[in-house]
Amino acid sequence: MTNKATAVHLAAFRNTWYTPGRSPVVRAAWFLAGLPLLRSSWLPFSGLRAALLRLFGARLGRRPVIKPGVRVKYPWLFEAGDDCWIGEDAWIDNLAAVRLGNDVCISQGAYLCTGNHDWSDPAFGLIVKPIEIGNGAWIGAKAILAPGAGAGECAVVAAGSVVSRPVPPFEVHAGNPAVFVRPRVIRTASNLHTASDPNSNRTLRTVTHS
Repeated sequence: MTNKATAVHLAAFRNTWYTPGRSPVVRAAWFLAGLPLLRSSWLPFSGLRAALLRLFGARLGRRPVIKPGVRVKYPWLFEAGDDCWIGEDAWIDNLAAVRLGNDVCISQGAYLCTGNHDWSDPAFGLIVKPIEIGNGAWIGAKAILAPGAGAGECAVVAAGSVVSRPVPPFEVHAGNPAVFVRPRVIRTASNLHTASDPNSNRTLRTVTHS
């Protein structure tokens, strides 16, 4: 039987091949000043948090909503399109790039993890993979996206789910591990297949991805 006390040697861990893409000075400035400000409730407006992220290299679209408590490991590896919402205590743990399309909602406490370890390696080698989330997708509260996972256009990851691979467009996935639950149906303005909109007098129709 393998001696479990000696099968793994964490002292042999090396990540010298990995570079986060900015100098030690920039990284120190972010972790010591930028990140605490981003997470603080002392910044009352999303626009100030967005400006702070942009100052450190994030590429953000128009009208972002960024709540207090949000964590972004490396802003220069973070990109979001127009009208994205990021809820309280969401964690963008981006050792690799995280890219959000337009109209993406990342709910409270969601964890987007781009770093992992090779559990078959005695030295527990580092693995990094990017995460991409398509236009109109919703990542529910406390959901976890593993490295290389993501969500296609208008996909939904239900609250508390654990996702290890990309969720196809216009699908709702839930659970641990997350599995397909149902197609996502979205109403759009039209005179076909009418349904009432509780918030307006518009006529709507239901559509799904084809």
